Formats: sequence, structure tokens, C-alpha cells
Amino acid sequence: MLWWLIYVAIFVTSLFGLVDAIRTPGQAFPAMDKQTKKLWVGLLAVATFVSFSAVFTSTRFLVFIALIAALIYLLDVRPAVRGIGRDQGPRGRW
Repeated sequence: MLWWLIYVAIFVTSLFGLVDAIRTPGQAFPAMDKQTKKLWVGLLAVATFVSFSAVFTSTRFLVFIALIAALIYLLDVRPAVRGIGRDQGPRGRW
């Protein structure tokens, strides 16, 4: 049961990273020297698929590699590209 909860947390983390990468403008990635949007969306899509399969099947040997890819995006790439190219209104990012 504990491992299943860990796999669900990894799936949610990689899904969040994937959605955020899709929403981030493509020009923000090269502007901050962070590869390309296509590469990150592809990596995070594979990570999401692998972590999803770990939750619902017995394929679990690649799930921690998926976690590493998601954490690199969330802890390194996302903070760097977060504000580039997004439309900011008078009250911030609303």
C-alpha cells in the first residue's frame, strides 16, 4: 500500500510537470538556456506514461527515472522559465 501511494505521488508530480511544460511558451526555454520545449514535453510525457503504468500495472522498474526527469524539470527548468513570455496583468499572473 505504501509503495502504491509513492507511485501515485510520482504520477501526480510528473503530470503536473507535463501540464506546466505544455503551458509554458516555447521561446522561454531557449531564452534561459534550457533545451527546447519539445524535448521537455516529450520527456515529461514519457515520465507520466511510465509513472501511470507503475500505478496500474506491475511495470515499475523505470518509475524512479521518471521521477528524476520530473524533478529536474520542476526544480531547475520551471523556476528559470516561469516568468518568460507569459502575459502579466495589472495584478500579477491572474
